[in-house]
Amino acid sequence: MNAHLRPLREDEFVTWTAAAKAGYATSIEHDGGYSNEAAQQKADADFEQLMPDGRVPEGHAVYLIEDGGAVAGRLWVAERDLDGDHVLFVYEVAVDEEARGRGLGRLAMEFAEDEARRRGLSRVALNVFGGNDPARGLYRSLGYREVAVWMAKEL
Repeated sequence: MNAHLRPLREDEFVTWTAAAKAGYATSIEHDGGYSNEAAQQKADADFEQLMPDGRVPEGHAVYLIEDGGAVAGRLWVAERDLDGDHVLFVYEVAVDEEARGRGLGRLAMEFAEDEARRRGLSRVALNVFGGNDPARGLYRSLGYREVAVWMAKEL
């Protein structure tokens, strides 16, 4: 595999933000049970809260996954206090649909773990929607455990 991760360049920010926000809104709609409009509104609000000045916040890092010279996915991480621990939090790991099944998600998560170690952190944490079985399977295969499960039932 000729794949690697590299830092997002400033000239790629607008394209990355659009792709990340669209992917997040799709997940909120499909796996979170939101309407399309509500999912878009939540994605817009969450991105506005995380990036009020329209740029990658201090302490956050965004990487693009390249495979064979082409961008095939994204990784967004930041240090965060969570459950009484200082962790590297994975805000996004996404592999483009046409590039899935080639180990790029695993590569990105292993990169995140190495980044946590480089920063002197001993824990990586993330949130994954319950309906995202491929991602949940990947995380389990890497040794991640579920910490909490939020459930709902439509009536």
